[in-house]
Amino acid sequence: MLWLIRIAILALVIYFIAKIIKYLRNPKRKLQHAHNGKRYFFYDDSENIRKNFLITYKGVLLEGEKYLGPKETSSNVLSIFVWPHDLQLLNALNDQDLLFLENEIKLKYPNAVIDWKNPIKEIIRKHKENC
Repeated sequence: MLWLIRIAILALVIYFIAKIIKYLRNPKRKLQHAHNGKRYFFYDDSENIRKNFLITYKGVLLEGEKYLGPKETSSNVLSIFVWPHDLQLLNALNDQDLLFLENEIKLKYPNAVIDWKNPIKEIIRKHKENC
């Protein structure tokens, strides 16, 4: 009887340790932590190519929607649309930040054409007109 209790307690301790490790390694928790700390984090489910990715940088949360090529090249992402979740926070980003984000997306998806949705598209267009 005493051995059963010890085994049950040991199993319970192992279960809680596994839960804590799973919680600490959760990428969505890391994304939220980076967003709150205004740091860079790129969250992309590499196992599901059709799922949107999230980027946080300087407290701005951006979402990217991936579009795949034809069926014979369905694993290649050909175009990406990126937009902010909160328009009010876009003032925190400048042109160099947008170029940094574009380069980070290009590292992950080198064949993709990145299309920024408004108002980011307008910021980039104004920058190109000024240069």
